[in-house]
Amino acid sequence: MADSAPAKKTFTIGTRKSKLALLQTDLVQAALKEAYPDYEFKIFSKETAGDLNTTIALKDFTSKNLWTEELEELMIAGQVDFIVHSLKDVPTLLPATCTLGPMMPREDSRDVFVVKQGLPYKSLAELPAGSVVGTSSIRRTAQLARKYPHLKVLDIRGNIGTRLSKLDAEDSPYTCAILAAAGLLRLDLQDRITQYLDSKNSGMLYAVGQGALGIEIRKADTTLLDMLKKIGHQETTFACLAERSLLRTLEGGCSAPLGVESEWVAGKLRMRSVVVSVDGKQCAQVEVDGQVDSPESAEAFGVTVAKALVADGADKILEEIQQNKLTKESVAS
Repeated sequence: MADSAPAKKTFTIGTRKSKLALLQTDLVQAALKEAYPDYEFKIFSKETAGDLNTTIALKDFTSKNLWTEELEELMIAGQVDFIVHSLKDVPTLLPATCTLGPMMPREDSRDVFVVKQGLPYKSLAELPAGSVVGTSSIRRTAQLARKYPHLKVLDIRGNIGTRLSKLDAEDSPYTCAILAAAGLLRLDLQDRITQYLDSKNSGMLYAVGQGALGIEIRKADTTLLDMLKKIGHQETTFACLAERSLLRTLEGGCSAPLGVESEWVAGKLRMRSVVVSVDGKQCAQVEVDGQVDSPESAEAFGVTVAKALVADGADKILEEIQQNKLTKESVAS
């Protein structure tokens, strides 16, 4: 009797349970299956703290790893081999034994303006005074306060489907919502995008890592690191590492309302970046070009951009935000 075929080497991928998280994990799984047809890639999903609590505003959470911690614990314990995240949800400081692998090509990284169904507005600039914009992001809130002080901002939480339902409900207070383009595009909801937002047409810069997938692995897992290099995209990886280095340098553990816009120009990485006070009245902004050709130079470039922002006054804005947060916390306790 012929020997049975040896069991395929199997890798388990950890992810959140949301529709978008599973869809993003499918993208990574498909790329790995194509590159390594002899291996098997299984998906294990679970709900995390950020999924289970959709009532508290994001800015009011004390933890920074709402969407990552439980999955990281499973990976450290060896129950999953690696985790697929939306990169913008991944804290800039990872557990000591974990690291990010090379990243696949980035989806559109911009924010988008999504108008309530039935309303005629085609851009943020067209909205009349008093219109209500749905967002839970302190970064978007601050940039809106700066550029569009006549608009009101109201918190909106939940996955993309939930937010669109809240926006479109007949009795909803919202005129529009601001979301990440990437989620809508990946869920095939591009017909809901009214306007793509960028520094030129609206003064809106996006979140660090937005549009990219973060593949988190154990630091010691050199096999997986080499495998991910085969599906990785160097320009995405370097730009995102630079953005994360910028945020890590600036925030020192507190949430920084930081907007970025990265692009490759003539072989160099150009990064526009802005830090705005929550009321929109103070702003530090820079545009810096740098030679980025390795993970190390990407990290160094992020630090350079952070220093330029601090020189333009970002430290004072961040200090004030941190003071206000501490005051709120002491009042609450």
